[in-house]
Amino acid sequence: MIEIEVKTPSREALVNVTGLLEAALPELGLVDGLLHVYSPHTTAGVLIQEGADPMVAHDLLLRLRELFPHGHPGYRHLEGNADAHLKTAVVGNAVLVPVAGGRLKLGTWQQVFLAEFDGPRRRRLWLSQVDGR
Repeated sequence: MIEIEVKTPSREALVNVTGLLEAALPELGLVDGLLHVYSPHTTAGVLIQEGADPMVAHDLLLRLRELFPHGHPGYRHLEGNADAHLKTAVVGNAVLVPVAGGRLKLGTWQQVFLAEFDGPRRRRLWLSQVDGR
């Protein structure tokens, strides 16, 4: 397993990490199989989504804000980031990405994103190989 660090730019953002993941494949020795990408944070997740049109990320974050608004008066979590925990619970903390020939095997428009909901911060992603045989 290896760890990579991602600096997030704002409180909420989808940070494209596809290039970072591909760059880590040789260190993992992963040529064919599955890449497990895990976020060890309760307020930042990982997802696969369209990367060609940045408005997709905008729309996703907009809708999550509508569903889980920051500072909602009904939240009981005292740190002020209950919305970030809820958004992460919906997005999830991990993805599996197929790898073939030493490259991520994503669909035409797909990219892998770190979903930041309580930044800006320095986040970690833990990468591990899952044998696909």
